[in-house]
Amino acid sequence: MIGFVPRYCTTSFSAMARSPKLPTLKPRKAPRQPRSEQTVAALLEAAAQVLEQHGLEGFNTNAIAQRAGVGIGSLYQYFPGKDALTLALMRRDDERFDEEASMALAEPTGLDALKSFVGACVRQQLLRPNLARLLDIEQARPELRKEAKDTATLHAILRAILERGDLPRQARPDIAVGDLLAIIQGLTDAAGERGEVDIADLQRRIEPAVFGYLRVDLGRA
Repeated sequence: MIGFVPRYCTTSFSAMARSPKLPTLKPRKAPRQPRSEQTVAALLEAAAQVLEQHGLEGFNTNAIAQRAGVGIGSLYQYFPGKDALTLALMRRDDERFDEEASMALAEPTGLDALKSFVGACVRQQLLRPNLARLLDIEQARPELRKEAKDTATLHAILRAILERGDLPRQARPDIAVGDLLAIIQGLTDAAGERGEVDIADLQRRIEPAVFGYLRVDLGRA
């Protein structure tokens, strides 16, 4: 409610002025040599393993450096803190997801491309379900949400798929793309929260919802 101040909010304006700064999210430096690239890759994978095995409570730079087999100083050469690592991990996974989703465009038909796209979405959530769920939680934080990658690439891929001649023409293709992404995300997120790991089973459940929305005649496909 706009303008409402809870009674339990007793922090003075002077105390607010002394509150910590927002976390620094940008990497300190970019790797330029193969060895430094390997170090950053090892740190990111270590961050992923610590997060999925120990949760947000056990996610800290000391644990990440130990898992990666590097000194804490090496970690801080590239990342100012765990929030910067979290953002880098989100971007790593987003890039992998976009690359796999874009492979759907190489399929010969729109129907095959849709199946490939749905499969990429399901694998993104269920290959490492605990990691995906925790990254979703972290991405909801305001300081990370504003830095997170948008869905423009996925929109473009799905829009191109819907333009295939073997799929029913959509009167409002941009609306259709948004609806389909919402359907896919809703079902994959729910499956991830339940702890599902059967990728093929979830894909079989999502495809009828997607095809039904588009009114694909599977008997003629």
